[in-house]
Amino acid sequence: MAFAYSDRDLETFREVQQLAYRCAEQVAAWIEPGVTERQATARLRRSLVGAGVTDFFHVPFAWFGDRTAFRHFHTPLQFFAGGRVLQEGMPFVLDCAPVVDGYTADIGYGGKVGENQVWDRLAQDLKVYRDLILREVKARKPLNEIYAAVDAQIAAHGYDNRHQVYPGRVIGHQVTRNTSRAPAGVNLFGFGLRTLQTLGRELITERLHGRSPLWADGRSSRHAPTPGLWAVEPHIGFRDTGIKFEELLVVTEDDAYWLDDDLPHVRRWTTTTEAVAG
Repeated sequence: MAFAYSDRDLETFREVQQLAYRCAEQVAAWIEPGVTERQATARLRRSLVGAGVTDFFHVPFAWFGDRTAFRHFHTPLQFFAGGRVLQEGMPFVLDCAPVVDGYTADIGYGGKVGENQVWDRLAQDLKVYRDLILREVKARKPLNEIYAAVDAQIAAHGYDNRHQVYPGRVIGHQVTRNTSRAPAGVNLFGFGLRTLQTLGRELITERLHGRSPLWADGRSSRHAPTPGLWAVEPHIGFRDTGIKFEELLVVTEDDAYWLDDDLPHVRRWTTTTEAVAG
């Protein structure tokens, strides 16, 4: 399968991803003890719409406290924002997926309010997974084997795999330019109607070729990384603290690279490294 996107396409995907992270950072700066998950997602949605977003791959999510580690999640409905109130020392995760002119981004932003040493350690260790995933994808390892390598690293750290709680146990999924003619801004089960139509077509097309647009640890992911864009979201947890990043990975016929290194989690790692070196 040939790589489908031009340099201009990639730049536009990058711009949408930057927009999503800017909005998440704005909400993270606003969040304080007493805010609920519903209030945070409403604020995130307003920020995105104010920036020109008219459609979503999925509705914005916010998880506070032990919900960042998906503790006691048993049904998909538990992923939606609830009445959990943020308290001092709690971690939080913001997740949004704006669509602009069909170009989609899907991002995850981890943060905390006050001091949380467990979160600090998890946040620093996330870099290991970003490096590992890129290295394994560049080596053209089958997706299910890369998933297993991430699992092994999580176990070595003494953490829990929390992306296995997502529907389908996915650590990632393909992102394409949405060309559906369905009404924009209409959501079903938390996903945009255009998303559901596009994803349905992709599932059928990829299955016909023995591939899947969903990256998990099962039989359907026993193939090399498919050229295109993948939203990748390793999600780790320790006890009641969870954290993840989610960003776009570019996979070509013979290479791979993260679409953008100017992202909050990458800047955080750089700042920490420089502080240690200094």
